[in-house]
Amino acid sequence: MSDHKIHEAHSHVHGDGCGHTAILHDGHKDYLHDGHLHHMHGDHIDEHAIPVSGANPDACTPTHSCGAHDPAHQHGDGCGHEAVPHGDHVDYLVDGHLHHPCGSHCDDHGAVKLA
Repeated sequence: MSDHKIHEAHSHVHGDGCGHTAILHDGHKDYLHDGHLHHMHGDHIDEHAIPVSGANPDACTPTHSCGAHDPAHQHGDGCGHEAVPHGDHVDYLVDGHLHHPCGSHCDDHGAVKLA
């Protein structure tokens, strides 16, 4: 029995130069692809998520003001930022850190290391 989630029916091979944003976490490189975080694992692709941690919390931060986008910007499908699985929810990659839509503001869910 596998202890990881496998992404089914995916023919694209991720790696350096594949065109997808690479994120370093847990000692390896994963690739953002259509709202998924893919990790090449032998003959298949695992579905990963950035774990909730001290470096990447999932707390509400109503006073967050990063200046990376207009405060009126709404994160979501088609917003122009890549979706990143984080814990049990989806955040958006903005200038190397995770933003999470929360009412009238966006929460800061910490920085990620881009490869």
